Amino acid sequence: MNTLLILMFSIVLMGFSFHRTHLLSALLCLEGMMLVIFIGLSLWPSQLTPSSLVMPLILLTMSACEAALGLSLMVATARSHGNDNLNTLNLLQC
Repeated sequence: MNTLLILMFSIVLMGFSFHRTHLLSALLCLEGMMLVIFIGLSLWPSQLTPSSLVMPLILLTMSACEAALGLSLMVATARSHGNDNLNTLNLLQC
């Protein structure tokens, strides 16, 4: 099970590093990494202490907040620049 989760995380990480043309694909890869971590935390409750069984729920909540913030930034970027290509964004200009 550990090797499968590590393999899934590395595949998503490779997708994030190779397909960085659009902001939406980068956000989907980040969400995939968060879901792999969530699955890993929820499958190992016997190795965790009883007080840390809330950690998968906290991680899922943070992941939802991250997704909402990322989508709002994508909408703002698409409205101001006309597309969501990451190579057209210049972070040094206003």
